[in-house]
Amino acid sequence: MGDMAAFGRGDSVPSPAVGTDLADLLARSARGNEQAFAALYDATAARVHGLVVRVVRDPAQSEEVTQEVFLEIWRQCTRFDPAKGSPLSWMLTIAHRRAVDRVRSAEAARAREITWEVKSAERDHDRTLEEVEVRLDQQRVRRALATLTETQRGAVELAYFGGHTHTEVAALLGIPLGTAKTRIRDGLIRLRDTLEVTA
Repeated sequence: MGDMAAFGRGDSVPSPAVGTDLADLLARSARGNEQAFAALYDATAARVHGLVVRVVRDPAQSEEVTQEVFLEIWRQCTRFDPAKGSPLSWMLTIAHRRAVDRVRSAEAARAREITWEVKSAERDHDRTLEEVEVRLDQQRVRRALATLTETQRGAVELAYFGGHTHTEVAALLGIPLGTAKTRIRDGLIRLRDTLEVTA
């Protein structure tokens, strides 16, 4: 079959006669007769497009769906059974199904987009919440550190914020290892007690 645009009205495509037999046009189209299909298109395009527009609403998408409908009719016309209904009813059934499929597809795409936006917002919210919690924890720790004696704070900061071992802390502060351990231990106990109170 040629381009679907060839089935619009034009000098090269005959206009259907009044009282055109759609069943006959479908039967001839089923045998590959493009002239018959062009006449079928001319005779039914307005009705098919009107139904599609009522379902899809969007003009541009309705044009696309209408072309898809006639493409399907061309491919499926061998399956038309006059005993099951009129040619127009059969064609409009195809049009309605295609139009509904397009609406559902558009709705599903929009639902996916909304879901992504919601999840993205939730991720942003969670990340912001985490950042606030971290900042609050840092503030609490800084306030708790301020309650330590200067010697305790120096030892704790070297050990836990500087990453030094007890031996290195002792060397850096120029004090015995036992003294360094005591300052760190006492400082941590005080930190724990202070943080528990402010939690």
